[in-house]
Amino acid sequence: MTPPADAARVLELAPHAAPALSPEGFRALFAEHPDAQLLWDPFADRMVEVNLAACAMLRRARAALLALSPSALHSGERGALVVFTDAVLERGEAWTDSLSCELPDGSRLAVEYNARRVVLDDRPLLLITARDLATVRRRELHADAGAYLRSGLSEWRRVERLFADIESDNQLILRAAGEGIYGVDADGITTFVNPAAERMLGYTAGELVGRGMHAAIHHSHPDGSGYAAEACPIYGAFREGAVQRRDDEVFWRKDGSSFPVEYTSTPIVDRGRIVGAVIVFRDISDRRDAEERLRGAMAELTQLKHRLELENDYLQQELKEETNYREIVGRSRAVREVVRKIELVAPTEAPVLITGESGTGKELIARAIHGAGRRGDRPLIRVNCAAVPADLFESEFFGHVRGAFTGAVADRVGRFELADRGTLFLDEIGEIPVELQGKLLRVLQEGQFERVGDTRTRSVDVRVVAATNRRLEEEVAAGRFREDLFYRLNVFPIESVPLRERPEDIPLLAAHFLAKVSRRHGRDGLQLSRADVERLQAYHWPGNVRELENLIERALIVSTGHKLVIDLPGRGVPLPDPQPQPLPAGTAAAPSTEAERRAQERAMIVAALEASGGKVFGAGGAAERLGLKPTTLASRIKRLGIEKPSRRRASD
Repeated sequence: MTPPADAARVLELAPHAAPALSPEGFRALFAEHPDAQLLWDPFADRMVEVNLAACAMLRRARAALLALSPSALHSGERGALVVFTDAVLERGEAWTDSLSCELPDGSRLAVEYNARRVVLDDRPLLLITARDLATVRRRELHADAGAYLRSGLSEWRRVERLFADIESDNQLILRAAGEGIYGVDADGITTFVNPAAERMLGYTAGELVGRGMHAAIHHSHPDGSGYAAEACPIYGAFREGAVQRRDDEVFWRKDGSSFPVEYTSTPIVDRGRIVGAVIVFRDISDRRDAEERLRGAMAELTQLKHRLELENDYLQQELKEETNYREIVGRSRAVREVVRKIELVAPTEAPVLITGESGTGKELIARAIHGAGRRGDRPLIRVNCAAVPADLFESEFFGHVRGAFTGAVADRVGRFELADRGTLFLDEIGEIPVELQGKLLRVLQEGQFERVGDTRTRSVDVRVVAATNRRLEEEVAAGRFREDLFYRLNVFPIESVPLRERPEDIPLLAAHFLAKVSRRHGRDGLQLSRADVERLQAYHWPGNVRELENLIERALIVSTGHKLVIDLPGRGVPLPDPQPQPLPAGTAAAPSTEAERRAQERAMIVAALEASGGKVFGAGGAAERLGLKPTTLASRIKRLGIEKPSRRRASD
């Protein structure tokens, strides 16, 4: 096996590398090193390189081992692996013997890791020397035995007598010990059992002495599968002459039940010959329960940490994004009425339904309700229901667990869970599919839901503020919206009045937006004239406040001097498009009735779609031409029943 150049470069970073050795020499040393060598990227969770000894120890071909992530190699030990990895990255090197690797046959191999942090191309990597922990301890035992031999014959005989006289001379110890203790001869036949072992196993000493102990209490794995005596570590103590320690197995009681144990099997030596073993064990059920509770607490802590991170990310993103409005601007009776209603409902927990055309500031009202309420210090989570694909609504609202559907590669927290103890703003709620409205009603009524693919019921405390540009009463009558959900949301309705119905607010809003975009673009000195204001007040504003803001920003961009150039659509002034398309005749006049307004709005949208060749989104699309959000335009196209023209080919 020849390591890649990356591995050779890492080896070149080793502090004790011989300067005279070539990179090829380093590659050969890495490949042929007698100890298993692993190089992995802790941040990408992937293997970078392994040597021959690592492949042999972990019983995998090089390609298979490189394709295996470190976390998968140490499945079930994520916590210990993270602690060890952090220690190496923090201190530069670390050692551990608390990890084990999963072998291809499903068994575990306890390992000793000695790791060092190395840097390659500004990437911190972990260079690890791995050893089979059983082999390491067997060497230690042999070293101890050699020390005893060298210490003299008298010492060796003293140790020999200690094991030979365990039962006859240590009855008091055996009876008083809290751990279970029993002995077996070289054939695995039980020779003695202490009272603690009798109590834990449910057998009397007479029932066990003279029987094969493995067949009586150690015959099966924790999952109930058979445990061959040839693989029993307890017997391995006298077969291999090495002390065996385990804490991942079970002993079986006389009544057929099992309990987790931690045991040590120590070989007994008589005149240089291993004649059996003494086994000391304890019931670790309480410890396992505590570990399970700790794992559960850690998992919950991790989940809470993840949720706080999501909330923080969400809030940071909200701070980065420019919202349409900084504050409610206006002095009209309609605005004062909206503010009065906000002040009334904000301190309560009542659901609020905000209605009105797109662009009238429904989200601004929702933010004001949240900020003035008791949940103002918690997040306001926004969901644009018109932008969520129909098959992803449930996952978006309630989250999903890993493997719930194709593409669900990890657990995902839904918007309801993210908004716990805060406010959830459901914009364009009329777009929610009827089949999901029942689940939405349940969480509003009971505060409970399940993630997609999960059976666990979760509870949330969420205040819901909804908004729509549809007439939900008509949607209910048409069967497209549940009546019970409508009444649940419509506890406190607030109507966001169209801009054309409050022309006295236009000068204030225009001045506010001009100051805002001037700061953003670094432009000073541009002001609105009285003639500009009169023209703005005479326009019908199908896009409402959002259209006004976009128009002011566009005017600032196209104005080259100190005079603000305002281009009103349909007023004989070209739109800011390289090749503007004329709108239909008659769109310039302000409509006198609602029917005329809707007809005019439809004509403008149709004209924009024709001009853009059926393109709604992106540069040159109809949304850009009309100064609207693409999702808003898509909603209006659907509401007005407009059929989009076929997209022209690039060659047309």
